[in-house]
Amino acid sequence: MSELNLVFYGIGLGLIAIGSFFEVVGAIGVLKLPSFFLRLHALTVSCIGGSILPLLGVAILAIGLEEMGSQRLFITAICLISVFIILILAPSGSHSLARAAYNSNTAPKQPLEYDALSRGVNKD
Repeated sequence: MSELNLVFYGIGLGLIAIGSFFEVVGAIGVLKLPSFFLRLHALTVSCIGGSILPLLGVAILAIGLEEMGSQRLFITAICLISVFIILILAPSGSHSLARAAYNSNTAPKQPLEYDALSRGVNKD
C-alpha cells in the first residue's frame, strides 16, 4: 500500500467516525429535546451529518483501494450521487414537515423566541 493510499484510508475512516458521532448526537437530541421542532432539527443534523460524511468516507476509501480495480470508481460515483441527492432532499423534507406542523397547529410552538410566521410574514 502506498503512502497516498494510507492517507485516503485514514481520511475515509475519519469521515466515517465523524458521521457516526453525528448519528449518536442526533439520537440523543431526539430523546432529550422537548419540542417537535427541536427534535426535527436534531433529526436533520443527524440525517445530513450521519449519512453524508460516511458516504464521503466510503468514496474516499474506495478511491484508495487499488485492489478493487475499476469497481472502486463505480462505488465512488454511487456514493457521490447519493450525497448529492441527500443534500437536496433532506433539508427540503424537514422544512416541509416543519411548515406543515406549524400551519396545522399540531405541534406546540414553545419554546420559540422569535416567530416570524405568526406576524403574517411568509404566510401562504
